[in-house]
Amino acid sequence: MNMLHAVVLGALQGFCEVLPISSSAHLILVPWFLKWPESGLTFDVALHLGTLIALAVYFRQDIVQLVVSALDAIATRSLDTLAKRLPFLLLAATVPAGVIGKLFEQTMEEVFRESPLLIAIFLIVFGIILGLADRWGRKRYGLSDVKTGSALTIGLFQCLALIPGVSRSGITITAGLMLGFTRESAARFSFLLSLPIVAGAALLKTLHVAKHGIPAGEGLPMLVGIAVSAVTGYISVAFLLRMVQKRSIAPFVWYRLLAGGVVIALIMAR
Repeated sequence: MNMLHAVVLGALQGFCEVLPISSSAHLILVPWFLKWPESGLTFDVALHLGTLIALAVYFRQDIVQLVVSALDAIATRSLDTLAKRLPFLLLAATVPAGVIGKLFEQTMEEVFRESPLLIAIFLIVFGIILGLADRWGRKRYGLSDVKTGSALTIGLFQCLALIPGVSRSGITITAGLMLGFTRESAARFSFLLSLPIVAGAALLKTLHVAKHGIPAGEGLPMLVGIAVSAVTGYISVAFLLRMVQKRSIAPFVWYRLLAGGVVIALIMAR
């Protein structure tokens, strides 16, 4: 892993993990197109840590409020307000993806890492679904309207994000829009829901690296990847939350269609 690879892959992770365009697809397709070698587990840890830092910094006040509300709910044995319910709704919505991810993540990576064509198809298909949800969703519910059923539904949709090309943020925002939530509410719930998933993934991979050690020469690129991923991730969160307040998410849909089309064209040309 050299510095150029660290910067490019870190930027891809930071931007694409947050935006509804699939970070896993880009982290597979860009090295495939450029004929770069596998980045390895150590750098995978760096990318997850960078994303976690970006989300934790941007949503630091929300995280504090979630912890305080959870403790208050436990102390009072009451879930009579949204603030008290939200931490447990997020945890409940995390369980399906956590279980499915533990069981099938490695299999999914092995299957799709060798199939750019399938990744391109999923970029296009789920881009169209996102566009339809944005176009036809009722957009009348806010974050205060999240109930157990809607939280679990979004959590179940999140399981599809194991497939490169689907996009974790993309599929959870799509689910929120289908359920009638506004773009901003769907995006904010999606980001809050990503916190335990990203934290869990970063923790598991970090423990694995701690057990086996960092390969020689990868320490500095790993730090660079973390920094770039964190900075670009923070920028992406701020950008998307501002954008969805005033505009549709059609640009991301068109980008997914274009990116998928280009990959298919390259495969056919070869």
